[in-house]
This record gives sequence, C-alpha cells and structure tokens, in this order.
Amino acid sequence: MLFKKVLIANRGEIALRIIRTCKRLGIETAAIYSEADKEAPHTKAATEAYLVGKSRVNESYLNIDKIIEAAKESKADAIHPGYGLLSENSIFAERCRKENLTFIGPPPSVIAKMGSKIEARKAMEKAHIPVVPGVSESQSDVHSACLAARRIGFPVMLKASAGGGGIGMQLVHSEEELIKAYEGNKKRAADFFGDGSMYIEKVIENARHIEIQILADHFGNAVHLFERDCSVQRRHQKVIEEAPSPFVDDDLRTRIGETAVKAARSIGYTNAGTIEFLVDQDKNFYFLEMNTRLQVEHPVTEEITGMDLVEQQLKVAAGEKLTLSQRDIKRSGHAIEVRIYAEDPNTFYPSPGKITSFSLLKHPAVRHECAVAAGSTVSPFYDPMIAKMIVKGTSRNQAIEQLKTALREYHVEGIKTNIPFLEKIVHSEPFQKGEVTTDFLKK
Repeated sequence: MLFKKVLIANRGEIALRIIRTCKRLGIETAAIYSEADKEAPHTKAATEAYLVGKSRVNESYLNIDKIIEAAKESKADAIHPGYGLLSENSIFAERCRKENLTFIGPPPSVIAKMGSKIEARKAMEKAHIPVVPGVSESQSDVHSACLAARRIGFPVMLKASAGGGGIGMQLVHSEEELIKAYEGNKKRAADFFGDGSMYIEKVIENARHIEIQILADHFGNAVHLFERDCSVQRRHQKVIEEAPSPFVDDDLRTRIGETAVKAARSIGYTNAGTIEFLVDQDKNFYFLEMNTRLQVEHPVTEEITGMDLVEQQLKVAAGEKLTLSQRDIKRSGHAIEVRIYAEDPNTFYPSPGKITSFSLLKHPAVRHECAVAAGSTVSPFYDPMIAKMIVKGTSRNQAIEQLKTALREYHVEGIKTNIPFLEKIVHSEPFQKGEVTTDFLKK
C-alpha cells in the first residue's frame, strides 16, 4: 500500500517534481519552507506547508529536528529528501527510521558507506568492480599524499573522501602543485563536510563521465535504466546531461549496465540510485562514486524509458516489488537536459534578485522543471539553479535542434542567467559531434 502523506524535505523545482507525482498517485504532500521561501511555489503546490526555520540553509532545510517535527505534525508516514540538502545524510535517514517515518531512499548504513568515497572504493574493490587507479586509504598528511602520487604517477586528482560538487577536489600535475593544494582542499573539505579526509586517484585523461541509473527493491531484484552522459562539466559540476550517450555502443552499454547492477547488489542497495563511471577512449570503465538518491538529471532517463522514477521510488519504499525485469525496459529517442542558473554567464557568480519577466517555449518535445516565474525573487541563500529544461527528439540531431530553439526562446529578465553560456556549448562543433570529454569546457 502506498503512503497516505509524504513530507518533502527539500525546496524548489525538485519539491514541485515530487509533489506532481504524489498528486497523480493520490498521495497528500507536506512541504517545508524557510522564511525566505514563504511564498515559494512549492509551498502552495503541496497539500500543506510548514515553516522550519530562518533563511540560512543550516537553520532550515538542514535542521533535522525541525523537519522531523514538521513530519509528525503533518502526520506524514514517509519523507522524500529529493537531492542535495539531507538526501545523502545517513544521520537523517537513521533518525527517520527511529521516528517510524519511512525514508524514501536506501538504508542509512548504505548511505554512510557510499558517502565516504574511500569506503565506496573499498566496497567496489571487494565486489571486483573496476575502480579508478589510486589509493583506498586516507592520506593523513601532505607527505603521504606525495608518496601516493609518486606511486600512481602524475597527473593525479586530489579528492575529499566526503566531498561532492567538486569541493575539495583539485587536478595536480606535479608534486609542487600537490603540496600547494593539499592543505587548502583539506580545510575546505573539513569546513563543508565535517571530514577533511583526502585521497588520491589517477587522472583518466580524455574521459567520459557516464552514469547508470539503477532501481532495486527489497526482494533482491535490481535493474538498470541505461546510461546518461554527463561529460559537459565546469569545475567538476555537471552542466548538460543526455541519454543515451553518443559515445556508448551496445556492447559497452550491456557491460557497464550489468556492472552497475552488480555493484548495487553487492552493497544491499534498495530504491533509486546512480553508479557513476569514468570511461576512457578505449571504452574501459572505472567506478567513480555512487549517488544514493534521485539525480538532478533523472528526467533524461524518464524521457527515453517512459518511466516515472519518483513513482518507482515511492513504490519500492512502500515495500512493493519491481514489476519490470531488465528485458522489459526499452529506450526510445534521445533526451538532453540543461541546468538554468541565476548566474553571470561570464564570471559564473550568482545573480540573485527579482525576476521581472519570464517566458518559456511551450512545445510537446520540451519539458520544463522550474520553481520560478515573473515576480519570483531568487534568494542568495540557496543554490543558484532555478530551473531545468529537457528536450526530446527521435534522434540526437533532432534533440539538439530542438534545444537550440528552446534556449533561444527562453527569456528571463531582472537577473542574469547562464543561457548564453549554454548556447555557446550547444552550438560548438565538439558538442554537436558528440566528442565532448570531461575537460572540454576547461580547454
């Protein structure tokens, strides 16, 4: 039996996205909001809404006590964390369990294990999943980091074990660069994640960032929903994602998909998750990390498979079996997602403020996931992503042409956005030919 009411421990477009599926399934929703988000669209779209604190994220959307209190007051029987914020916080997931609230995600122990990139590497090595060459131990000081880098061979990637979004991560080409980078990245990791553990991986040059969407239930069933290509990145953060990948052939698709399912099963994973890989020019692939949540880019997978991933999450969390086997899952067409940020396209600095005009292309092949409109105020307190746009075509070329038109017709005034930057990428020859690797934007 599905839930009667779900509290959504998130904000913005992902909160609206979850509310939409819950409404379709007849599930009531409870939203949470900060003082800055009092008039935000997600508070009006939900069945009811609860104030959980002041504007700063650590006083509201990261306030576990307040969120649990809101869930109890609303009489919700489950909590969906969305992505970001508390979605990969094992302490929050465990607290939900203790309060008899179903956490819509994997078990707390799995979140904790995959949340440490060092522990994740060890788990994958144990399961005989190929990992990026490197060390699976924390480098306690710069001397041990230098010794490890010498063994691996430069260039290497210095990475925070608890990191995400590129924080605490730096490409280094020499021992001198590593010495300069070590303490600063260690401090950033400790400040942002409460854990300054660092480790070293070999740089896979000219790599593709390919991730596999998986679903797993509580009965040992697990499937993959093919791949997403997330190689267009700025400072290790994804900018454009697409499915299927223009680089992946049928043989690689089968091998990497089966490996992702094997990896998920090896750690007792349940619910929706994503296994991320780096793939070299010879189509060798290496485990990078696992995201134990719904991904920002999940709509491209939904568009090519026709599946509602939030619905699948709800059903698995409610104890239902997966109804599809791997051979039942088909893909059709090509989908591309772009992330719309309130930021200066030249400096990439956030551009908060009031949106004075807002209009989008309305077309059956274009899907908008956004939580702003004319009159909305973009707050400086939260991530500057204000929307996502997803286009679908029968082919990649058709999807690209549709994307060009949709970007041209996307009008936002009152703030700056990254739309001019996205248009440059989409019109570039490497992107149109499907030849983009993770260092494309840097080059």
